[in-house]
Parts: sequence; C-alpha cells; structure tokens
Amino acid sequence: MPLDTVSLQPATALDQPALDRLFLEARTHNGWLDRPVSDDLLRQVYDLARMGPTAVNTQPMRLVFVRTPEGKERLKPALSAGNVEKTMAAPVTAIVGYDLDFVDTLPRVFPHVDARPWFAGNDAMIRESAFRNSSLQGAYLMLAARAVGLDVGPMSGFDAAKVEAEFFPGRNVRANFLCNLGYGDAAKLFPRSPRLDFEDVAVLA
Repeated sequence: MPLDTVSLQPATALDQPALDRLFLEARTHNGWLDRPVSDDLLRQVYDLARMGPTAVNTQPMRLVFVRTPEGKERLKPALSAGNVEKTMAAPVTAIVGYDLDFVDTLPRVFPHVDARPWFAGNDAMIRESAFRNSSLQGAYLMLAARAVGLDVGPMSGFDAAKVEAEFFPGRNVRANFLCNLGYGDAAKLFPRSPRLDFEDVAVLA
C-alpha cells in the first residue's frame, strides 16, 4: 500500500503483555517442541521484519529457512559441536546472510535517487553497510518471530565458508548468523543471565 494512502496515527506504547512477549519474558531457546512451523508463518515473519529501517533502504539481508531433514543434513557439517543437537531439533533454522551485491537492487528499493554511485568502487563501505544493516534486519526478524508466537535461538558457532558454499553457491552472499525458530521447550531453558544496567552502558549528554 502506498504510504500516502496510509493513515498514520501517533505512536502509542505497547501494552505489558506485548512487552513481555518481545523482551521481558522472551528467552533464547536451546530446546524445541516437536511442532512444525508453516511456510505461511515464515512469510508472515519476513513481511513484518522487512518493514524495519535500513540505511538507504538497502535491505541487504538474504535468508535461507532450513526446515527439511535434507536441509538440516546439509547444514550439519558447518555447525560447531555445541550447536548440532539443538539445530537438528529445531523446526526451522534461518541462515541470515548479507548480499554484497545489494547495490544492484537500489534502483528498486531507493527509486527517488540513484544511490549506486555512493557505493561504487568502495568495497569496504559496501561490506560494512551490508553487514551492519543485515544485522539490524536479523534482529527485526527475531522480534517479528516473537510477535507472531514463535521462539528464537540465535547462534554463532558455525563455519561461514561452508554455509556460503552450500546455501549461497554462485552468489555474492556472506553468512552473518544462524537463528533457530520454532516453539521452545521451557523445560530446557538455562537460568537467565544478568543484563547490564543503564548506568553501565549509557551516558546522557
């Protein structure tokens, strides 16, 4: 829907159950219930996540939703030992990647200005922008998953080169992180680790 046809209302705070679901009671899951996640729900997750902001609207995140036994076996050799069991048990594992050729889509996603010259010949800027903005999009993806009732388990601990060769062959896409998706088994949660306080990390200037 074009923006000029949308009635934009002033923002209001989310209610407590929503805050609990997204942040306060949400956990990083390592155990999973044997309950499938539909392709339609994965599409809904993406359709929410794609609305989050990225610089120049670049949207460099590229995804593979690994959800079949065959796909999991392809992913397994790239996993560190501590991530194998939980990943094999998860209904879905999202491979969150970033496309170093995102400049090619700028005429489509940033049509009012030709932004391609801003990146031309600057490989460091392209890589930094792709990594930063795909990381943002990966975070949006996790919040979107929680918003529709799923649980998440983001992970490092994998061989990026193996993942790229297996799931992004012939594409200029790099693997950022993995995230298991599904319905978490609360009985397998670890105790929640402490968080830093506001005063530990923030300065009011």
